Amino acid sequence: MNQPEAEAAKFREVFCRIQTELQKRVVGQSAIVEHVLTALFVGGHVLLEGVPGLGKTMLVRSLAEAAHLKFARIQFTPDLMPSDIVGTNLIAHEEGFQFQRGPIFANIVLADEINRATPKTQSALLEAMQEHQVTVGGTRHSLDEPFFVLATQNPLEMEGTYPLPEAQLDRFLFKLKVVYPSAKELHTILDRTTAGEAPALEAVTGEAAEILRWRRFVREVPLAPEVQDRAVQIVLATHPDNELASPMTKRFVRYGASPRGAQALILAGKVFALLDGRYHLSMADLEKATLPALRHRVLLNFEGEAEGITTDAVLEEILREKRGGVAAD
Repeated sequence: MNQPEAEAAKFREVFCRIQTELQKRVVGQSAIVEHVLTALFVGGHVLLEGVPGLGKTMLVRSLAEAAHLKFARIQFTPDLMPSDIVGTNLIAHEEGFQFQRGPIFANIVLADEINRATPKTQSALLEAMQEHQVTVGGTRHSLDEPFFVLATQNPLEMEGTYPLPEAQLDRFLFKLKVVYPSAKELHTILDRTTAGEAPALEAVTGEAAEILRWRRFVREVPLAPEVQDRAVQIVLATHPDNELASPMTKRFVRYGASPRGAQALILAGKVFALLDGRYHLSMADLEKATLPALRHRVLLNFEGEAEGITTDAVLEEILREKRGGVAAD
C-alpha cells in the first residue's frame, strides 16, 4: 500500500471511530452524523435545522468529547449582544484595558437557535466564521484552531425570529435537516435515557493538531478535470439566467449558489471518496454532497415559494439532468 492510500486508510479509521463513539449517544441520524463529521474534517460550518428535542445539542457536545476538543454553547436570544459572543475589553486596575475572551474562543461552538438573535448579533459570527478571528476595540484576536460552528434553528416556531441573511447562510458548508426518529429509534432513545446514566465516550483524537493534519490531507485528494467540470455545471445550473439552468431553476429560482457552493461540493466529495475507500473524487461523491451543500444557497422566487417548491426538488432535477435522466416538468 503506497503512502496516500495508507494515510487514507488511517483517516477512514479515525473518522469511523469518532462516528462509532457518537452513535453510543445519538440514536439513528447516521447521515447527519456523517455530514457533521465531514464538515469538521474539511473546515466548514454546519446549520442544523430541526424541532427541539431531536438531540442536536447532544450531538455537538458528544462530538467535542469524541474529538477531544474544547466546547462552548451560546444560547441565542433577542437580548444577546455581540460582546456576549466575542468578548469585551475590561478595565484592570494596573494593566489598563484587558480583553476578556467570549465563548466564541472554543474549538467547537454550538450557536443554539441562532435565528432568535438580532441581525447585529448574528453578524458578530460573520468575521469569526470566515476569517477565524474577531476584532474588538480595533484589535484582532485569532480564534483557536480548529474552529467549528454548528448552529441550530427551529423550522416551525418563527415568531420572534430573525431570518439569517444570505451572506451568513453562505458561510455554512452544509445545511442539514434533522428528522424525527422512527418508532424503533424512539424506543432505543427511551431505553438509553430513562434507565441508568448516559454512556461515556472515548476520546479518539489526542489533540487539535491531529484534526488540522487530516484537514490538510483531505485537500490533497486528487480531482480530475471532468469531475471539477461537473461541480461547476451543477452550480451554474442553479442560476436562472445561465444556459445550463434546468426548467425548474428558470421558473422558480431567484438566485443560484455562489462559488462557495462549488468549493463545498468538492471538499465534501473528497471526504466521501476517502470513506468509500478511494483516493480520488467521483461524480457520485459530488451528487451525495449536492443537497446538503447547496440547499441553503439557492433562493426561490415568489412563484416558487407560493407553489411550495423546495430547493431540494430543484437540485434533484439538476442531478437527474446531469445523469442524462428525464427532467421533471
